[in-house]
Amino acid sequence: VLEPRVRLLKLNADEAPNVSAQLGVRGIPAMYLFRNGAVVAQTTGAIQAEAIVRWPRDHLAPPPS
Repeated sequence: VLEPRVRLLKLNADEAPNVSAQLGVRGIPAMYLFRNGAVVAQTTGAIQAEAIVRWPRDHLAPPPS
């Protein structure tokens, strides 16, 4: 539904503690949205599947004209 504009990746924080530390993960589950290699949004906590789809769309949407 989100591809090709958004790609979801899953990272096990226990298996990649260095990545978790670099991102400053404060809670699990956590989602980070990157654009051109930079974090543009982040959220922590469990959310419904519909919200997972809506979240990146809301943050990547072009500003209203």
